[in-house]
Amino acid sequence: MALKPDRIESHTDISFFMNEVATRGVVVVHDPATSGLGASMDDADNVVKLPDVTGGSGEKPAGVLLTDVVNLDLTRQHLNAHKNEVQIGGKVCLLKQGQVTTDDILSGDAPVPGDDAYFTIDGDFSTTSTNSTKIGSFLSSPDADGYCKVEINIT
Repeated sequence: MALKPDRIESHTDISFFMNEVATRGVVVVHDPATSGLGASMDDADNVVKLPDVTGGSGEKPAGVLLTDVVNLDLTRQHLNAHKNEVQIGGKVCLLKQGQVTTDDILSGDAPVPGDDAYFTIDGDFSTTSTNSTKIGSFLSSPDADGYCKVEINIT
C-alpha cells in the first residue's frame, strides 16, 4: 500500500511527468537529462524518476509520489481513479511539504521520533544519508504494521 490516507498536504506540485512504473509513497528525484528544461506547467520535459544510484550521486529530491504510476493496456482496461492511478508518461502529483504515514522504510532501519529522514536508491525512507539529501524527519517509530509518520520538507 505504501501510504495511509491520513496525510497533511501543505504543498503539492503537479508540474512533473513520470516515465516509469512506481507506487505512491516513494521519494522521486529530478531527472537530470530533462528536468528544468521546460518552465511551463504542461512541458513534458519536466520529468521525475526513481533514484537509481547511491554514494555521492547528487540526485535532487523532487517530492513524495502521491499517485501510482502504472503501465496498462488502456484498450483492455481503465485506470482506477479511486487508486489515483496514472498511466506511465503522465502527470504525477508530488508532496513537497506536509506529513505522510508510510511503510516505504529501508529494511532494517528502526527510526525513532526526531530522526532525520533521507531517501534510498529505491525511493524508500531511511535514517542514514548514504550521501542523499535530507527530506524531512520521522515523527514516530514504526507501528505493528511497519508504518511510520514522516514530516516532509523538500524545498
